[in-house]
This record gives sequence, C-alpha cells and structure tokens, in this order.
Amino acid sequence: MFFKGSRYALVGEALIDDGKGQIVRYKKTRFIPETAGPMLPIGSMHMVRQGDRLDLIANSYFRDPERFWRICDANAILWPDELTAEPGDKILIPAAEV
Repeated sequence: MFFKGSRYALVGEALIDDGKGQIVRYKKTRFIPETAGPMLPIGSMHMVRQGDRLDLIANSYFRDPERFWRICDANAILWPDELTAEPGDKILIPAAEV
C-alpha cells in the first residue's frame, strides 16, 4: 500500500468492524518520533537558499526526493507545507538511515 521508504511503511495495522459486517484494515496513528541516530557529521543543518524545495533538499542528501519526510520528522513537522523556511534559515538534516 505504501512505497518502500514511506514514513508509514513500518507503522502497524489494525482491524475494525464497520458495523455492517465488513472488516476494515487501517494504519495505526503515526506520531513524529525523536530523530534517532547522529546528525550529519559535517554540519547537521542545511542553509536554505532561494529556490530550495523540500524534495530537492531530500534528493541532495538522501539521493531520494521521496525521503523528504525524514527532514520533516527531524524538524518536528507533520506536513511538509508547515516547514516554511526563508533563504538564510537553517533546517535540521538527519542521518541518511535510521
């Protein structure tokens, strides 16, 4: 259901009866975890530049634009649009793998 590397890939599943005899499978709630592991050894921050996008930043650090959610988690952001950064701001970049 979720692509490999998705933030929901390792979230547990549960079942519920919808009251009409159908069993519905769903993902349990995912809470933003503490960022595990060390930050990048050379500067744990990314200086935002004009034209930066979260997917492009993720691609430059992780070689995968769909890993943008790792940056969101490191900055305690649930939705990517909430990570509003202006040029010159610094955002946390976690280690490539947990």
